[in-house]
Amino acid sequence: MSQNREAPAYQEYAAAMMARIEYRMMTLQDRGLLYSMRLECWVNGKLPENPFLLAKVLGFSEQEIIDSLPAVRTFFSVSDGFFFCPELDDYKNHLLERKEKLSRSGKAGADITNDKKKKAKNRIDKNSSATPSATPSATPSGSGRGLSIDKSSSVKLSQVKQSQNQSLEKEVIPDPFIVAMEAEEARIEASSKVKVRV
Repeated sequence: MSQNREAPAYQEYAAAMMARIEYRMMTLQDRGLLYSMRLECWVNGKLPENPFLLAKVLGFSEQEIIDSLPAVRTFFSVSDGFFFCPELDDYKNHLLERKEKLSRSGKAGADITNDKKKKAKNRIDKNSSATPSATPSATPSGSGRGLSIDKSSSVKLSQVKQSQNQSLEKEVIPDPFIVAMEAEEARIEASSKVKVRV
């Protein structure tokens, strides 16, 4: 069952982040602001560009935000007064596209399976409607110990079983190895009969 929830986490390679010169030149405070902003952008999609509002959202002082913001800006884009993290937005879109592809594939697979089941059921229904009723009529026996079944109904029952077996046999794809073995056995049996007659 599908849970229509957003991705709970993002994958990040530590080496890729640590290799960036901008990250290496940051102070510990700058790195803290960077990751606080990245996490907020993952959850909420955007953050206010205004340092006063950003400080309120993140729970830092406005001066801390003002001091560290220049070092952090290279990791974000700004649009309409908000910070966005393009890297995380792209990754989130990638996960959504993947989820949609999996959903479409699952639905297509289910449609194929259901179509096969319908066709098989229709074949069985068609075969069973072509044969007489398979319900045996039971009549009490003279001794009172059990039920005896009409011979005509047992014939009907065997006809139904035979037609069902035939319909199932039609759906089996023969194994080439088994077909070859059966042909070989038939050839040996035929040649042994010829030898006995001579």
